[in-house]
Amino acid sequence: MGFSQLKIPKLCEFCEKPFEAKTVSTRFCSKYCSEKQGRRQKQLDKEVKEKQSLLEKKSNRIAEIQTRPYISVSEAVILYGISKDTIHRLIKNGKIPAHNFGHRLTRVSKFDLELLFTPADKFVKAQKEENRDFEVGNCYTISEISEKYKANPSTVSNVIKKNKIPTKQVGSFVYVPKRYIDEIFDPK
Repeated sequence: MGFSQLKIPKLCEFCEKPFEAKTVSTRFCSKYCSEKQGRRQKQLDKEVKEKQSLLEKKSNRIAEIQTRPYISVSEAVILYGISKDTIHRLIKNGKIPAHNFGHRLTRVSKFDLELLFTPADKFVKAQKEENRDFEVGNCYTISEISEKYKANPSTVSNVIKKNKIPTKQVGSFVYVPKRYIDEIFDPK
């Protein structure tokens, strides 16, 4: 078995130093750079997942808060994106009427806050659209996709990951919105 005599000049994607690659698909100058890039990518993926889960938690909380007429100071912070100090200062100056029901039980009228600030409702709208995608008639399972388009289930999963299509797992079933799958597998 012969070895390749190719010497392709490339730049390492991690350390950005020039090196001579023996294959066209080589991306790193050494195993060390490859492992470091892998660790960096795992860390970035972990940070993205943490931010996404935090956003989901906050959007659920915002949807719950928006139904009540009186909210606490900490809930006003979440809903309007302003600091506690600002709310307390507005209460102290009399610009926002508040009711104190005990230690750390200050409640303010959402109506009065809406006159001063606009609510951060973009998170709620995004969540409502996402929930609409996962309604009963709007989803496929992985097996349904593979049967309909005669593709291997692992191929379907790879396409979903590659295109970053949102999924929802219920029990052992993974649901994918039909509109994304139809755009990819059956473009018209």
